[in-house]
Amino acid sequence: MPAEPSPTARALRAMEILRARPGVTAGELAACLGVTERAARRYVGILREAGIPVESARGPYGGYRLGRGTRLPPVAFTEPEALGLVMAVLNGHPASADVGDLVGTALEKVIRALPENVGRQAAALREHASAAPDRFSARPDPATTGALVAAIADRRRVVVAYRSESGNEWEAEVDPWAVVVRHGRWYLLCHSHRADAVRTYRVDRVRRVRRSTHAFEPPDGLDPVAALEENLGTGWEFATRVVFGAPFSEVAPWIRPPMGRLEPSEDGCVLIGSTSNPAMYAQEWLPNVPFPFRVEGGPELRAAVAALASRLAAALAVRPVDDVTRWPQSGTDRSSDVF
Repeated sequence: MPAEPSPTARALRAMEILRARPGVTAGELAACLGVTERAARRYVGILREAGIPVESARGPYGGYRLGRGTRLPPVAFTEPEALGLVMAVLNGHPASADVGDLVGTALEKVIRALPENVGRQAAALREHASAAPDRFSARPDPATTGALVAAIADRRRVVVAYRSESGNEWEAEVDPWAVVVRHGRWYLLCHSHRADAVRTYRVDRVRRVRRSTHAFEPPDGLDPVAALEENLGTGWEFATRVVFGAPFSEVAPWIRPPMGRLEPSEDGCVLIGSTSNPAMYAQEWLPNVPFPFRVEGGPELRAAVAALASRLAAALAVRPVDDVTRWPQSGTDRSSDVF
């Protein structure tokens, strides 16, 4: 069982809370520390005795806050916090276990700065834990990501130079609403003035970012994750249209937002959207929907489905008798065969 935090540890934790939440009340401070209000006031007193100015105000808008000019000590982690940080980094960035990786170097610096009793297990976890890379993830350039996030915070438009998966390049002035991480991929959710519509751009495909002098206001009540899911299936290069021979209510649970918008029709329902990768749409998304369907468009998706159907049909084709002799017989050496 973890040891009970010492009074010193709780006092330092109280100072972190005061820094992060100016105006925190004694009751709120006590709840965060897991102690009584009387004990919380005692920890405030310990800070004051150590020369740290803690101001207090009475009334409905009162509370504790750190005084001006307070010099805070280095960030302190508990052992569970340090382990949780290493686990989160390894989970989100498997390459951080490798020597020379940018994120791994930063994590190593954090671990070295930890006290011996806290950093020991964190260092052992980083050294001995392994993480399998996510083949679907894509790591954007930190400088590009930082420029986008800074523009979002300052509510300034940017001009992005973008290169699609097919190699097409263009520039667009956009209102950058949010950066969203989804299944290992980083997306810019924005309003494109070039298209006069909401767009989702892969951050790893943004080649350059140039800040504009124009300001913008994000939509009221924006939910970035929900908006991203809603718009992932629109605005891409290749149009898609798939008709399902089943009721809307049955097909809807199988349709992911990036696949497009599902609408009821007379004979079932129709999925309308777009994609930058018709092959993935045909090979990974459509086969998972357990209902009859007909691909009406666009030509790129129809070609991808036709290629997949041809491959599968060839896998079940009956081989001519003459071809049978070309296969290794039972008991022969197959070490040079590649399947």
